[in-house]
Amino acid sequence: MKIFKDKQNLQKEIFKNKGISFVPTMGGLHKGHISLIKKSKKSKFKTLVSIFVNPKQFSKKGDFKSYPRNIKKDIKQLKKLKISYLYIPTFKDIYGFKTIEHVYLDKFSKKLCGKFRKGHFEGVLNVVNRFIEIIKPKYIFLGKKDYQQLYLIKKHIEKRKIKCKVIECKTIRENNGIACSSRNLNLNKNQIKVASNIYHYLYSLKKKIKKNYSFFYINKIKKDLKNLGASKIDYLENYNVKSFKKIKRQSKKFNLFIAYYIKNIRLIDNI
Repeated sequence: MKIFKDKQNLQKEIFKNKGISFVPTMGGLHKGHISLIKKSKKSKFKTLVSIFVNPKQFSKKGDFKSYPRNIKKDIKQLKKLKISYLYIPTFKDIYGFKTIEHVYLDKFSKKLCGKFRKGHFEGVLNVVNRFIEIIKPKYIFLGKKDYQQLYLIKKHIEKRKIKCKVIECKTIRENNGIACSSRNLNLNKNQIKVASNIYHYLYSLKKKIKKNYSFFYINKIKKDLKNLGASKIDYLENYNVKSFKKIKRQSKKFNLFIAYYIKNIRLIDNI
């Protein structure tokens, strides 16, 4: 595994290859990231993983500072996975140049997390666009846990006719049902139990809604979630995952999208 901290040396190395499979991360690696990397390694191209905690996608300084980081542990894990390249850029390396492509921000960016995290998706798409221009990957591997983010990145790549294919990868969950996330490292044992109970409640609720839409009674659901230990609920909505239109009647093709807090830790999921 070769480690690069500046784009010039990285490009000299990777442009010798016929293509790159790219897995962007913010570190705090977990089973979800490992699943993406293993899938990437099955492609015909060499795998490049990035670790960069992007300040431009955080609306609160405290949230940026408290984001879990353990670079030594991450490097150790990536060496075991035998990836080809690791890119750990500085802020200047990513933001110190003018991009060729302007970010395309689909109107869906104003829904769900976009309502509650001002500037978040602009920050995500900006950094992904910059990584793509630096690396020029053939494939980019993204998880379905961040489904809205995945959708918006795909739209940007399609609209700007960027020659990079998005590979969608399934959400990886812990044995207790919680979607793997770096933020889970900030949860204590009791909070993990709360998150697990919320997942199982929503999983059961989805089954009921499939049979009878009247079970989607939002006020009762929010009350139940708060009784289970959610401190605050930003949103709970149901969308068809292909069309991204809200479901207003009985349907089998939808996911429940949620963002909620346990104390000051914000978790998202789609079930």
